Amino acid sequence: MRNRKKSFRHQSLQDEKSIQDILKSITSGIAKGKITFSDEDEKIVMRPEGLLDLKVTASQDENRNRFNIRISWQVDDSGDKKKKSLSVK
Repeated sequence: MRNRKKSFRHQSLQDEKSIQDILKSITSGIAKGKITFSDEDEKIVMRPEGLLDLKVTASQDENRNRFNIRISWQVDDSGDKKKKSLSVK
């Protein structure tokens, strides 16, 4: 099997308005079926489709608050794969 893993990571300080704009862009991209993440160094294009798996976590500890939103899905790339026969002896 070929490993075609791509990844994108960005971390920065943003104000509330900027984060709202980013979240709106993500929801708009999900609605359109295409989300592009990019910065000066990297770029990745994702095409969400079908049923999406949503995971939300939140925590508070002293003066630190945090929440994570994870959305994942499987891509049906069966058209890209050639049918291979299996031989077991």
